[in-house]
Amino acid sequence: MNKINNLKVSLMSCLILSNFIIGCSSSVQIQSDSEAKAETTMKTKQLRHVVMFKFKDDADPADITKAEEAFAALPSKIPQIKGFEWGLNNSPEGLNKGLTHCYILTFDSEEDRAIYLPHPDHKAFGGILGGILEEVVVVDFWTS
Repeated sequence: MNKINNLKVSLMSCLILSNFIIGCSSSVQIQSDSEAKAETTMKTKQLRHVVMFKFKDDADPADITKAEEAFAALPSKIPQIKGFEWGLNNSPEGLNKGLTHCYILTFDSEEDRAIYLPHPDHKAFGGILGGILEEVVVVDFWTS
């Protein structure tokens, strides 16, 4: 009978130890998953550069089209621009204060944006806007 009790105790000890080891490895895996998610989140954060224009009332539509095309060409000239979207305001709220064009540029870092801002092609684009732009609003933010 003593041998059976000792065997039961040994089996219980093995079971407890194996559960402990499995639990530890699960904890390690969960920690690794959390670390991987944090690393992925950091890699997926992007800097959005939002630019909104209000053109002068007397701006020639052909000049506005030229400006639209020039802005859309910047991603092919400035490799730091990782994404580019734009569109015309169509909000029914009437809160746009005359801003009609919205452009969203995406950068991987503030350093990339710092290269873009003084870039000669960006500066040349600004020259196109000179006589037709009444107002510009710029907002930058990090995605999460």
